[in-house]
Amino acid sequence: MAIEQNYPLIPIKEFTSVKQAGLFEILKQPRFSGQLILSDPSKQEWIFHIYMGRLMYATGGTHPVRRWRRNLLIHCPQTSAQLSSLQDDLANTNWEDVNVCWDYHLLCLWVDLHKVTRDQAIKMIQSVMVEILFDVTQGMQITYQIKPDSSSSSFFKPLVLIDAEQVIHEADQLWEAWQSARVADRFPNRAPIIRQPEQLRVKTSPQAYQTMTKLLNGQYTLRDLAILMKRDTRAVTLSILPHLQSGLVELIDIPDLPAPVSLPPNETSVKTVPEQKPLIACVDDSPLICQSMEKILTSEGYRFVAINDALRAIATLLATKPELIFLDLVMPNANGYEICGQLRRLSFFRNTPIVILTGNDGIIDRVRAKMVGSSDFMSKPINPEEVLKVIIKHLKQVN
Repeated sequence: MAIEQNYPLIPIKEFTSVKQAGLFEILKQPRFSGQLILSDPSKQEWIFHIYMGRLMYATGGTHPVRRWRRNLLIHCPQTSAQLSSLQDDLANTNWEDVNVCWDYHLLCLWVDLHKVTRDQAIKMIQSVMVEILFDVTQGMQITYQIKPDSSSSSFFKPLVLIDAEQVIHEADQLWEAWQSARVADRFPNRAPIIRQPEQLRVKTSPQAYQTMTKLLNGQYTLRDLAILMKRDTRAVTLSILPHLQSGLVELIDIPDLPAPVSLPPNETSVKTVPEQKPLIACVDDSPLICQSMEKILTSEGYRFVAINDALRAIATLLATKPELIFLDLVMPNANGYEICGQLRRLSFFRNTPIVILTGNDGIIDRVRAKMVGSSDFMSKPINPEEVLKVIIKHLKQVN
């Protein structure tokens, strides 16, 4: 696979560890230097900085500052307690460099000032990359773009050059453990919050309830809690899973923390983002149906995500947060009724339009689909005019 000079956006479905390794191998062979930019349908973006085909650093995602602070606390605890001195460290810093990647630049500066050891910095860089690759894997559908940059070697002073296979393997092990614990549809960057305090008080001991009210307050993500409780993220998630399943506790999205450095304003901070059309998802094991849907919707300017694996449907939908879902009724391993019912039990999807797709347009199917919370029912083969009509109808109701 040749690297083209116009740097196109290239989609990859089910961005598994095998596909990740293949992509990084493509960049390794020509000793590529620059950036590999990954994004998901929700426009979340991760950036891998590469020098001569090997990894130097990675950043981006939902919570870059939270991630940086967590890993600083783990690997550089002596520096974590001195964050108030950051401005002094940056007094003579090139602001342009800091705007590009303040976290890496600061780590390099601290190594030079002997505030952290090189070994500590390397462990932190590796840990950050593993966490990002975990999030990329959970996101499933990824678009990538490469940006060759001859200045990488001058801007970045490589603290370490890491083979991608090393961090991919570690992230894959974490992802497999997360799946085996049956929490693949829970996102570690979300924060638990108590929704039904009185019911939770009845079901727990006074001491446990007091602890939970302090920790499950919507201020700390599952990963943050793991650091506070000195446990791994999977164990923390499993400990509150019964309360999540019963609806007493809910996972919510929370903002990132402010950056620990005061960055000067720059042109990119005032750019206006063009309004985007809604994201539409299609859950169907038939690639042909998904391809047809994609052609219909993208031609009208809608963003689109296809999900062919029913078992990973809910996790992918939570990651991408579509504004309308087309859902096949009959699929291997799971059916549309089950998935629709599970989605309606999640607060985020309680009001999301869900349109059932089926080749069997019977009255029993229609009634059952309505009972599990579907918004509409559409027969196959799909008709472009009918698809667009249904979207306009239900998105108007939502808005």
